[in-house]
This record gives sequence, C-alpha cells and structure tokens, in this order.
Amino acid sequence: MFINNFDPVAIQFFSIEIRWYSLAYIFGILIGWFLSKKVFITNTRINEKFDDFLTYIILGIIVGGRLGYVIFYNFNYYISNFFDIFKIWQGGMSFHGGLIGIILVSFWFAKKNNHNPLQYLDVVALVAPLGIFFGRLANFMNSELYGIETKVPWAVKFIKIDNLYRHPSQLYEAFFEGLILFLILVYFRYKGFIKIPGFISGLFLFFYSIFRFIIEFFRIPDEQLGYLFLNLTMGQLISLIFLFIGIYLIITKYEFKKEL
Repeated sequence: MFINNFDPVAIQFFSIEIRWYSLAYIFGILIGWFLSKKVFITNTRINEKFDDFLTYIILGIIVGGRLGYVIFYNFNYYISNFFDIFKIWQGGMSFHGGLIGIILVSFWFAKKNNHNPLQYLDVVALVAPLGIFFGRLANFMNSELYGIETKVPWAVKFIKIDNLYRHPSQLYEAFFEGLILFLILVYFRYKGFIKIPGFISGLFLFFYSIFRFIIEFFRIPDEQLGYLFLNLTMGQLISLIFLFIGIYLIITKYEFKKEL
C-alpha cells in the first residue's frame, strides 16, 4: 500500500506557481502536436493547416471542458453563481465537455477550409490518449478523482483527503484510457484504417467509453451529484451516449470500406 502526499504545485518561483495540471495540458498538447505533424498526418493539405487547427483545439478543450463541467456536473451551483464559471483556476473541467468542444471546432475549422472534419478528428483521436494519460497523472498528484475504499495491495492513502486506503482510479484511467487506448488506435492506424475517415474516431469513442464506464465503478462519484439513474455516475451515463456514437461510426465506416 502507498501514501500519496504530493504537492499539487510542481514548480514555484517566488509567488509564481506552476501546477501539475497545467503541465499535463502543456505536455499533452505539445506531444500530440509533434506526433501529429511528424508521424500520423499523411494528408498534405491537413498537415499544412494543422498548426492553425491547434489553436481551435485548445479553445475547444478549455471552453468545452469548462462548460461541460458547469452543465453536466454542477449546474445548480453555477446558475446561482454565474461569474464563477470564469474562475477556471479554481478547477472544474469535464473530459466529455472538452470532447464536444473539439468536435464542434473541428467541424467549424474543416468547413472553413473545405476539408473533411473526420480527417482532423481521426488525427486528434490518435494523440488524445496521451493527453488523457498526463491529465490522469495530474489528477493523481492533486489527490482528486480518487477511488473507493479498498484493501488491494496497491491501494493508496490520499493524505489530503482522509486516512482510508483507496483504489488509485486515476492511475487505472491513465493506463487504460491513456496507454492501452493509444496502442489500440496506433495498431488500427498502421493496419490502414486511417484511410477511412471517421473509423479511428469511432474506435476512440468505443474503447474510451468502455474503459471509462468500467473504471467509474472503482471511483468516488462527484460529491454534488452522487449516483444517478440505475446507480450509475454522470460520467458513466455520458460514456454510454458516446459508446453508441462510436459503434455507429465503426459500423457505418467499415461498411463503407467493404463497398470500395
């Protein structure tokens, strides 16, 4: 069993603080950008526009992630404290909200440049697991999104929370939604499925949703929401929606491939 007593501040220079969560965003975006440009993008037109597209992605992640948290996870609070929505330094981001934001800006950017938005989304899907990996590690360092009580040998006591030993659910997510998902998508990419716009995106939604749905059983639900319909969490309910979207994309795009 392990003790988690990490400082959420990674670097402090006088009054300037750089937190693990900030570094996770920075590393995730930079590594994702590098791999996209140097490894994963094969379409010259997409590659030429990708640097501009990155700005849209960052906006989609931040605005979508924040609004997703406000709407899905804490709507009653923010409807009464509207200006707190803009206090993003206080925390509160939703992965699914950021995902919706990325989808919207991708369609917007692609339409403006007369490109297929699914080609952009497939590239983002390939590198997104790396961002998820760093993000979940930051959650672990911050002692947030922790798991339920357990006696497994790898249990972790989060000193900043209580004296209970818990599942390190953040590390489960980093491993499955991050590393394993990345390897799965890269495998299908090199099997030639990147040539079918939307297929890789469908795989991302499918496997991420399955991993997220299962791991949520080991994670404490959001305090202000608790368990919802059928004793599921908000994260699980939203994951089910994206799971079906992923299945739809996989089936329709694979059928399209067979017709070629």
